[in-house]
Amino acid sequence: MTGGDILVGKVTPKGETQLTPEEKLLRAIFGEKASDVKDSSLRVPNGVSGTVIDVQVFTRDGVEKDKRALEIEEMQLKQAKKDLSEELQILEAGLFSRIYAVLVSGGVEAEKLDKLPRDRWLELGLTDEEKQNQLEQLAEQYDELKHEFEKKLEAKRRKITQGDDLAPGVLKIVKVYLAVKRRIQPGDKMAGRHGNKGVISKINPIEDMPHDANGTPVDIVLNPLGVPSRMNIGQILETHLGMAAKGIGDKINAMLKQQQEVAKLREFIQRAYDLGADVRQKVDLNTFSDEEVLRLAENLRKGMPIATPVFDGAKEAEIKELLQLGDLPTSGQITLFDGRTGEQFERPVTVGYMYMLKLNHLVDDKMHARSTGSYSLVTQQPLGGKAQFGGQRFGEMEVWALEAYGAAYTLQEMLTVKSDDVNGRTKMYKNIVDGNHQMEPGMPESFNVLLKEIRSLGINIELEDE
Repeated sequence: MTGGDILVGKVTPKGETQLTPEEKLLRAIFGEKASDVKDSSLRVPNGVSGTVIDVQVFTRDGVEKDKRALEIEEMQLKQAKKDLSEELQILEAGLFSRIYAVLVSGGVEAEKLDKLPRDRWLELGLTDEEKQNQLEQLAEQYDELKHEFEKKLEAKRRKITQGDDLAPGVLKIVKVYLAVKRRIQPGDKMAGRHGNKGVISKINPIEDMPHDANGTPVDIVLNPLGVPSRMNIGQILETHLGMAAKGIGDKINAMLKQQQEVAKLREFIQRAYDLGADVRQKVDLNTFSDEEVLRLAENLRKGMPIATPVFDGAKEAEIKELLQLGDLPTSGQITLFDGRTGEQFERPVTVGYMYMLKLNHLVDDKMHARSTGSYSLVTQQPLGGKAQFGGQRFGEMEVWALEAYGAAYTLQEMLTVKSDDVNGRTKMYKNIVDGNHQMEPGMPESFNVLLKEIRSLGINIELEDE
């Protein structure tokens, strides 16, 4: 769907109004009803395009459900039944395996049992009284299980089919969910896990990114000035720890490629797991078989997963030991090269792995421009914000900036015709249409508001014509 497409069709009746001669003529030609209603369908907002992924229809209790609502209901019922049936099958399988064991130990031949359908097993009788009692107990459990299933299904059915509790006067609500794909771009906001949020300033081709001596480029470059004043050193420690984990993974990968002995692999992984491990979490790889050690190494070849709890996390010394174990410099810094010129950077740079996530503050949702639009009722100034199609606020500090430049006419324009001088702005709009690019500033409406506020305090104030 793209901007302007109809998502939910809806028409609303027009109120009784006096008809113009033109409308009377149209009514005479096209009949009475056609123009009594106006289209008030839900449409995709401008600038949005996406795929419909879900539709929900909520109908008031007592109102007849439409075809779509019944379809959705049926689908939900099928899904609920499927989920509950799967649950029942798992429980039944456990129960029937116990029944099977009781029957076989009670003297029934396994071959005969296999040929007999499962639900007929409970009809069999056993000569051993104790086994027969066990069988009867299991049969009771089976009946209880089926009864419970029916009860749960009925509860789900009731919940799905009952009407919805809607606000007074609302008969039906339709919710349409659109999935929108957005590629990341400059202006989008991202954040790590240490309050280190920021806006993407530039996206480079991968060949222009800084790279290490092996030619591996970095994915994201962060500004180091974001660290000292905020004092969130956690992000640097996370980067170091990520680098160490990757270094250990690379080393295991190299050992696997060289097909080194399992004993060497076991010893290396054991050393990695012994570093900084809690006493409760000590792992002894000697209890693992060779096959298990190889499977563990296979899982670790892309990097070793590390968890560091709050207040009891990895110590600096432990991070350094892990870096050493991965054959990496203990400073956590490596020499990088400029991707464009190929020249080495002056000093080593901290490189590593850290979590970064995209936040739901995308530049596409925030970008907005306005020429003319809606104005506030009292002050007659443009409304604010994208939702109201508002203008940009020209605040106190912006006024100072124009004053400092001595841009008097620009400032006058900002405070009058571009804002709340009603006559001035309509006149200017008319002039622009006529091709006469002139403006005549008048009295801002906010001045009249000020006069009214002073009068409301009981002080008479009025303007005199000279």
